Amino acid sequence: MAEGTYYVPEQSKLPIFASVGMGAMAYGLASWINGGTATIFLAGSLIMALVLWFWFSAVIHENMAGLNDAQLKRSYVWGMGWFIFSEVMFFAAFFGALYYIRSFALPWLSGEGVHASTHEILWSGFVAEWPLMITPDAAVNGADAQVVGPGENMSITTAKSIWSWLPFWNTAVLLTSSVTVHMAHTALKNNNRRPFNIWLGITVLLGIIFVFLQAEEYIHAYDVGLKLDTGVYGTTFFMLTGFHGAHVTIGTFMLLVMWLRSVLKGHFKHEDCFGFEAASWYWHFVDVVWVGLFIFVYILG
Repeated sequence: MAEGTYYVPEQSKLPIFASVGMGAMAYGLASWINGGTATIFLAGSLIMALVLWFWFSAVIHENMAGLNDAQLKRSYVWGMGWFIFSEVMFFAAFFGALYYIRSFALPWLSGEGVHASTHEILWSGFVAEWPLMITPDAAVNGADAQVVGPGENMSITTAKSIWSWLPFWNTAVLLTSSVTVHMAHTALKNNNRRPFNIWLGITVLLGIIFVFLQAEEYIHAYDVGLKLDTGVYGTTFFMLTGFHGAHVTIGTFMLLVMWLRSVLKGHFKHEDCFGFEAASWYWHFVDVVWVGLFIFVYILG
């Protein structure tokens, strides 16, 4: 490609299909959470998976053909940076909701400060504590309540020992994976293909282990009555950990694709490896989010 030129790809309908897929996912997830089926959500997910497959395939082909110049590659860096920033804001909203509930809503509902009338009108006898193990339905209707609180919370205070506590192992696995993906990046910078493949493969394996441990924790949560609709504690717990688990799943898939590209196609060189670098940035991001979850949901929760 001649220097000073900027490659402009052909027109594509993929952004339209991406909008349709994301819209279907959002509508389908809302419907699913409120008692509907998962059909629309799964259909939207399939559309998005196909869009990403064809879109990323086109971008990889363009790069391997030498069509991407330095200016275009800088635009990829900025694009990934803004994408991760949007994800930061996404999780900030949920952490903010948790903070608001614990620091403002609960004290107000218990009658602190100038909110004594609120306490008497909305929930007389309410005691501010977290995790909140009783729902308004259970407080009003007692044994006739349809939505009761969980029998156990998921914080460290309920763990028999640190060694049997799943969040501890999840943290160990995810922090270790952050180290292994860094080792893979270092190996690639030094043009060491075999160590790069080994460290990246270990990172993918650790991501899969994390997802399975998270699923095991959810099984335990359901066994003790903690669900999405069991009060504000269940809602905040599953929204934060569930969306994080989804991000780990996506990040694991991204790193798996990078590993397959390296092993099967010999892609990536130390001077041309943004696809892997973008996936590793994303992986470090989900690690940082988990540290926040571990502290505010499991330790302080």
